[in-house]
Amino acid sequence: MTNSINQKNKQAIKQAMILSAGKGTRMRPLTLTTPKPLIDVAGQPLIVWHILALKKAGITDITVNCSWLADKLIDSLGDGSQYGVRLHWSREEGEPLETAGGIAKALHDGKLKNEPFILVNGDVWTTFDFAKLVNTDFSKKSSQLADLPLAHLLLIDNPQHNPTGDFLLADGLAKVKAKESETVSTDGLDKTLDGALDKRLEKTYTFAGISVIHPQLLAGVAHDEAYPLAPLLKQAMDNQQVTAEKIDDKWVDVGTPERLAEVNAYVLKQLSQSQ
Repeated sequence: MTNSINQKNKQAIKQAMILSAGKGTRMRPLTLTTPKPLIDVAGQPLIVWHILALKKAGITDITVNCSWLADKLIDSLGDGSQYGVRLHWSREEGEPLETAGGIAKALHDGKLKNEPFILVNGDVWTTFDFAKLVNTDFSKKSSQLADLPLAHLLLIDNPQHNPTGDFLLADGLAKVKAKESETVSTDGLDKTLDGALDKRLEKTYTFAGISVIHPQLLAGVAHDEAYPLAPLLKQAMDNQQVTAEKIDDKWVDVGTPERLAEVNAYVLKQLSQSQ
């Protein structure tokens, strides 16, 4: 599926940010001494998979926020020259600033330029081709949008660990799914949703942890306080300013030892089949 944002007068996305400040508590004891982005996945650190994939797509300016075991992460990857990219480190002292706070700090400190960027959760692994996102154009309003877009999300079919999903996808727009006992209008009738009815109404999808973000989405977010991204996305969705598309690429949230083993097995199988 092609990017649903209007792509006339294309303006290539030239920067990315990889979210890497979390403690990786679900991966303990491994992450007590190793920052989660450096966990080995089929022979190379998890974050390096993202760096190389972004470079392949032409993105060579990459911001990485860090907090837990930050020195180890920075010492390992350096300035990124060994991978043919420029890494810009946004260090968060003390407790991490969460997603929106971390982005706001990177923008405030000049680690991210004040222009759209690809945002990648550092704890996912995927075969998705980032080149499909580099021509995302936020300067045009398509017929589906109420105003200029502020974000474009990649969605996937719900994995086993998130069976109820995160969002709805309708006419290229991402929408917050109805919560249990929330009243919505369906065919002109107000109906109270439960889990089963929600599934019958519209299919839900899971956020893949990959998006394109316009800095305007972060307007008003303090650069030195923790703040999540979800409320900002919800507000933008309510204003019909978030587009989305479903992808079918291999994707794993490397959040547990079991899922790490899944990725390793998948990559090794692919390598053996290619020989």
